[in-house]
Amino acid sequence: MEKLRITLLQSDLVWEDPSENIKAFTLKLNRLKKASDIVVLPEMFTTGFSLNSKELSEKMTGKSVTWMRNKAKKIDALILGSLIIEEEGFYFNRLIAAFPNGDFKYYDKHHLFTLSGEDKFYTAGQERLQFNFKGWHICPLICYDLRFPVWSRNTTNCDVLIYIASWPKPRIDAWDTLLKARAIENMTYVVGVNRVGIDGNQLEYCGHSAAYDCLGKKLTPDNENQETIIYEALDKNYLLTNRKKLNFLNDRDTFEIN
Repeated sequence: MEKLRITLLQSDLVWEDPSENIKAFTLKLNRLKKASDIVVLPEMFTTGFSLNSKELSEKMTGKSVTWMRNKAKKIDALILGSLIIEEEGFYFNRLIAAFPNGDFKYYDKHHLFTLSGEDKFYTAGQERLQFNFKGWHICPLICYDLRFPVWSRNTTNCDVLIYIASWPKPRIDAWDTLLKARAIENMTYVVGVNRVGIDGNQLEYCGHSAAYDCLGKKLTPDNENQETIIYEALDKNYLLTNRKKLNFLNDRDTFEIN
């Protein structure tokens, strides 16, 4: 079974400037040194984590989604990243999954970050997204979702959880710990992509983008406070072998959330 090649783009972002960010990511994608199946961008990759939803929002037919779809075709890879989308007067922190065949899917962030007031400017999504890509079941989520294990819970044969984030430096230990925990408890690979730099609110981000295997082993090198491109290949046979050997998922509790 072929491995899944994932590329993590840990990047600084130009505050509230979609054109400059798209230009920067275009250069990064043009300079990739290895072929990829999936390329992962940070949360709100066109603007940084901004609450100026009305001023910065785009339509699904706008330039940023169009760029993602065109670029996915060009590099023959699935591209994941979130941006601010408006629909019928509602604003969403929306993750776009742009497939190399031109199709796309999306996920609206469910857990809005109330500490920053995100819930006052955005509408929460109500459904998870999971899809099959190259024989892998993939579930992408956004930043604050990472803190909530029930929302991430593997009840649908998920192989890879992917989190895109703007996770500030003062709480980076929680990011590291929770990525590892989500991998162990769900017997999945977990990939997390966080930004670096300082945003327009003077919040600092230090990266720590990483991939973990289903036993919680970190697969990627340490990185901090720098733009970097991380390449990792995930092994499906390793995942299935450990699931069959350990059978932890068979012993999980059964419950429903109302």
